[in-house]
Amino acid sequence: MNCPDCGDERTRVVDTETSADGTSIRRRRECQRCSFRFTTYERPEWDSLQVKKRDGTIDPFDRAKLRAGIERAVEKRDVAETTVTSLVDDVESALQDRETRIVSSSLIGELVSERLRDVDKVAYIRFVSVYKAFSEPEEFLRELDAVLDAEVDDFEAPTDSQ
Repeated sequence: MNCPDCGDERTRVVDTETSADGTSIRRRRECQRCSFRFTTYERPEWDSLQVKKRDGTIDPFDRAKLRAGIERAVEKRDVAETTVTSLVDDVESALQDRETRIVSSSLIGELVSERLRDVDKVAYIRFVSVYKAFSEPEEFLRELDAVLDAEVDDFEAPTDSQ
């Protein structure tokens, strides 16, 4: 640990204390060169959400990356910035509520696509085409047909019985 005052790397731990909830460790350190004292905190990296990608690698959850993907899908659509923020908050909250700290990228894609479908159908198609890695025009058509069929079902009124 380098001293924040003089930059020297020779520091020593003066005091160590565990947080009340046991999730982090507070350390008081002192620079052996300039005697400057400072505090550091340690907490396990696994305390935060981790994302397991399709190739098996695990990366920290990145809210900005999630937001960027959603913004690309809603680009040039009539979707308010507050709606995007709400969608990101909702997905992140759903992930935080899970019992595991490691979530699959496909789960994130499913959560986003479910919510985007209700927000904007075109943005939904854009998002799932990337998330599901469409490579053939028929895949677009199948997804578009599913969206249109659901829309027709939503608009059909029940028959009146007299």
